[in-house]
Amino acid sequence: MAKLKSVYFCSSCGNESPKWMGKCPACGEWGTFVEELIRKDGAIKQEDTRSFSSGKNVPQSLKDIRADEEPRIDMQDNELNRVLGGGLVPASLVLIGGEPGIGKSTLVLQTILKLQFIKSLYVSGEESARQLKLRAERLNIENDNCLIICETNLDKIFGHIKNTNPQLVIIDSIQTMFLDSMESSPGSISQVRECASTILKFAKQSGVPVLLVGHITKDGSIAGPKVLEHIVDTVLQFEGDQHYMYRILRSIKNRFGSTAELGIYEMIQSGLREVSNPSEMLLTQNHDDLSGATISATIEGVRPFLIETQSLVSSAAYGTPQRSATGFDIRRMNMLLAVLEKRAGFKLAQKDVFLNIAGGLKINDPGMDLSVISAVLSSSLDIAVARDTCLAGEVGLSGEIRPVNRIEQRILEAEKLGFSRIIVPANNLKGFTSKVSIKIETARKVEEAFRLLFS
Repeated sequence: MAKLKSVYFCSSCGNESPKWMGKCPACGEWGTFVEELIRKDGAIKQEDTRSFSSGKNVPQSLKDIRADEEPRIDMQDNELNRVLGGGLVPASLVLIGGEPGIGKSTLVLQTILKLQFIKSLYVSGEESARQLKLRAERLNIENDNCLIICETNLDKIFGHIKNTNPQLVIIDSIQTMFLDSMESSPGSISQVRECASTILKFAKQSGVPVLLVGHITKDGSIAGPKVLEHIVDTVLQFEGDQHYMYRILRSIKNRFGSTAELGIYEMIQSGLREVSNPSEMLLTQNHDDLSGATISATIEGVRPFLIETQSLVSSAAYGTPQRSATGFDIRRMNMLLAVLEKRAGFKLAQKDVFLNIAGGLKINDPGMDLSVISAVLSSSLDIAVARDTCLAGEVGLSGEIRPVNRIEQRILEAEKLGFSRIIVPANNLKGFTSKVSIKIETARKVEEAFRLLFS
């Protein structure tokens, strides 16, 4: 019988140590070492000798390697195709993470059921076949090419793959898989790392793409060792507030496309519905003559859409004023409030300021700055901003309005949705030649923008 030995792994970076240490020497994190039991005799590790390709792998010269672009697999989902960079690349390994109950399994199952002409194998380590059947009936999609297997032993899973020869494999979830050669329990650092490495070897040698579903920790990062994110080709984050019906699919890492893209879904009774025009979804039409609401023309990746910014400014009920932001960086909001006080002369030190991005979205576009300070000022003065006006501009510490990227797309999106006026940075129209019917007004300082809005 093989002897067991105790080894310590860093849960942040996967660094291995024969003894426990308070601080990881590799990544510098404190208190991240956890104990794992492994076999001292590694001769029985079957995954080291397992081969998934019939051809021989020999060294090649760089000029002899063919770099023809392989056709991507159309996932029959425009939002997912956009985030992946145009479709699923053969032999790729994609990790989808998200909070419990956010809809990861629903998204994956709905996607593979739509692929009627691709033979897929869905490996479930968390749900029974009956549960998956009930979910498929709720989605109301039938697909005879989708095979279901409930198994957590990775060696047995590869046996099923060999017998069925699928064109796409889904593993839900990677934290439930284990190898017999590892003594630690499923979900441990060593098991997740070895299982992911074995699956990567299978995907690259066989050419079959694999979708992994992963758990996340309470701070929002992918559960397991950090090396898991390094192994995979693409990391997608499925996020959203469970109290809202909208879900966002973001690309955190993508070796085959941009990481700035996002897809928007609406959670309905029959599954997830693609939202092709998020601007109409994020705008409300019943806030006429109400202060504290402005419309911002934002960009996420290469996708423009308009979003509503809501603010509430009131007298502080306690000694220390409150600052709260939902869907926007609270530190950036504090910076913008300081700019309002110093550069524009509006005293907000003794007032509570609350900011909300409508729709439950989290926006990182600096082009929202002008919309944020305008909403705060609108609520403070109790003067409504015209509903046919939208804004785009980054605000600097000296009060200047800095140019933003893709201004033409922002203007065309505002025109398409019927807005009659847009305020943009003065230096942003160089080279702008498009003929538009929307009125374009420019501002160099925040004071100029305020005169245009509230005069």
